[in-house]
Amino acid sequence: MKILLVPLDPVHDVAVKMLSREFSQRGHQTILLPPDMKMEEIVHVCQKEMPDYIMVSRTLGYNAAELLGRFIDLIDAAGLRRKCKVVVGGKAITKELAAELGYDAGFGEKTRWEEVIAFVENRELSAEGEMVKKSKQDITQGYSYRIKDSAFRELLEKIADQIIEWANERTSPGIERAKIRERILKGEDLLDEYTKLCDDLVRSYYNEKVVPKHVRLITQEEIKRLKELLNRSSYSPRILRHSTDKPLVFVQYGTGCPFMDAMHIKVSEAWGADGVLHFDPSWGARCEGLLEGLLAHEEDGSIITLENLKLIKSALNESTLWCVRAHRGVNTPEIVLLAHEAGADLTKINMVYGSLNGGSDPERLAVDGVYAIKLAAKFKMPFDLPTNEELGGVPAHKAFAGMIAVAYLGVKLGAKPILKPLFCYSPDAIINKYMEDNYIDYNVGKVIALREIIDAPIWPGEPIGFMTHTEDRVQSAMTTALHAALGKSLELDAVTVSSTDEAYARGAITTSARIDSLRAIADAFRFFGKAKIEPTKQAYEYAKMIKEGIYQTLQRVAERGDFVASLYEGLFGTKEEGANPGRAGRGTVRKC
Repeated sequence: MKILLVPLDPVHDVAVKMLSREFSQRGHQTILLPPDMKMEEIVHVCQKEMPDYIMVSRTLGYNAAELLGRFIDLIDAAGLRRKCKVVVGGKAITKELAAELGYDAGFGEKTRWEEVIAFVENRELSAEGEMVKKSKQDITQGYSYRIKDSAFRELLEKIADQIIEWANERTSPGIERAKIRERILKGEDLLDEYTKLCDDLVRSYYNEKVVPKHVRLITQEEIKRLKELLNRSSYSPRILRHSTDKPLVFVQYGTGCPFMDAMHIKVSEAWGADGVLHFDPSWGARCEGLLEGLLAHEEDGSIITLENLKLIKSALNESTLWCVRAHRGVNTPEIVLLAHEAGADLTKINMVYGSLNGGSDPERLAVDGVYAIKLAAKFKMPFDLPTNEELGGVPAHKAFAGMIAVAYLGVKLGAKPILKPLFCYSPDAIINKYMEDNYIDYNVGKVIALREIIDAPIWPGEPIGFMTHTEDRVQSAMTTALHAALGKSLELDAVTVSSTDEAYARGAITTSARIDSLRAIADAFRFFGKAKIEPTKQAYEYAKMIKEGIYQTLQRVAERGDFVASLYEGLFGTKEEGANPGRAGRGTVRKC
């Protein structure tokens, strides 16, 4: 093919230069004109060369329609319109504008070279070639969970053995409900036994059909419309990382409405999210028992029912990792069970954070947590361990001591834990001025300390950058992207990111705010590529301090010989530091 490339612009000719190269490499003859030529001169060249295609580029938007309309009229008047195909492209172009002006094709911003080349060569662009192929990743793959320091291993063994021995002698309403629910799922009619272990709110729902305040049943018509929407949603998902495999990027959802959750998930997947996390309402964590059915909730969090979870699962891409949070509250074992039944890949369990900042009684969550971890091991479902109590002011070394103790407990019970330190401008960092100069060194110090103790996956959240954000969406997206880039530089396994309007509580989270963060992260990943963010030597001083603090905390807990008492007594964080033992489920644990 003979192709004449015309930059119909005062200066901008980069696109046509690149197109000329692409066409030449494929054996086509190209003639590249300089920018700022008069239209009459261009037409004269066209008459002389008689190309098969005249490809016009226009970047500047002012007067674009008038100029392009005049050019096509001159081409027509010169008798070239019947002999050549005339194509237009550039930032100022849309397909609709090109068609309206009489061009054979129009290619707008973000057009790929393949699309233009396929048009010129009169062939269909392979749909398979257009689709991005993503596959589901195993975050725990390749980790041995080996404790690298024998002194740490000795302490962790002692603590884990004490927890297991203590928990084996105890049970709770949450554990018993999980056992009953497991039998119900196998077809047994045990609803009466189940409701006897529930509180009044949940019992009224089952026995008297009283729907809790701010909750409503979802109609069949709504379900039908959602399925229609999901069937129509077709897109090529993006990959946020262009040159590395890590970190995977997760977003959290919990709008209260499973339909809105599904659409937020589809938007997040389309813009590159690799995984999603389910957040339930806080009252559900304090109520003994779980509801059933498709339910919407008008406040924060989406109700965990098997039906709601299955609806979410139906909306997910095959490659999307799905985590269902169970780490706090009085329904932890049952939530792990339902998460598995619905097809979740991951769950979230941490008795330390869940009882010191999540509102649950330490004794209750300790026994429930052990049983939940056993279920996670049984179902081969990895669980992550968040340390968000640092948001309350608990020092990192105490939060990390709790995380590592539960992680090692999980390993002993046959499960696969994932460490989840917090990347943010935490109260502890503010008070002690650990981030006075930068946000890099202290976060890097956390990762170094953890890696020196245990060979395990690390997934900062939830979410990264929290408390560095402001109400300005640009600033919020930028800090999220920089924290994500730090995770990439450290070759971490995953990060959880917030939307730009999650930095404050002024209303519902919007899909546009989710896109803000994901686009910013994609640009940050592209900017850094395989390059590294270089910490100062202070990061290694912080790592040493954190590691020593973790050891001292574990030593005190091991000497105390009672994990639950350690939670109540402040060994994993005092009330002054922001750790407050919860009350939900207090007094409900009994000996087997």
